[in-house]
Amino acid sequence: MNEFLFVLIGVVITLICVLLYVRFCTFRAQKPAEYDGLGPIMDIKDHLNGKIACEGVIYGPLGRVSSRFVAEFEAEWTGDSGVMREVFHYDSGSVQHREWRLQLDEGGVVRADADDLVGRGSGQQRGNALLLNYTIKLTPEAGGHALDVTDWMYLMQNGTIINRSQFRKFGIKVAELVATMRPIEVDAVRKRVA
Repeated sequence: MNEFLFVLIGVVITLICVLLYVRFCTFRAQKPAEYDGLGPIMDIKDHLNGKIACEGVIYGPLGRVSSRFVAEFEAEWTGDSGVMREVFHYDSGSVQHREWRLQLDEGGVVRADADDLVGRGSGQQRGNALLLNYTIKLTPEAGGHALDVTDWMYLMQNGTIINRSQFRKFGIKVAELVATMRPIEVDAVRKRVA
């Protein structure tokens, strides 16, 4: 009986340690308030506005690259409401079009909606960072799963945004995205088109 009790106590202590680790030490444990006072200050109406170039990598559940992409975004704001249209070109040759509808509320609270979301996303901008949490429904070609997303964006000194997102199913990380987003200068776009 004593051996069973020691094993049970060991299991309970291990579970408590894992829960504490997940709660306080992981990517999802970050809080927007941790970025208060850190600059440059992100304002999504300024930094997610106009034409934006994006390059990124998607990692599978084992940490290996499963996909790469380049994308162009175009965002525009009317007051505190914004629309960001995205066109992704994946290394597989597929092209994806998405559109975010964003609402910036008092205190930096952000509400987000898109056709492939289950419900609405929400988050907050504080300091040099933006957090968005949402559930995305993958296309049938990608399995059609609904995944919970923790999406952090960090503004760099030169105006580039570093984006890191984790995708989870039943609490288990199944993918991770790392991308850069940077403003496209109008003159550079004109040169490419000409």
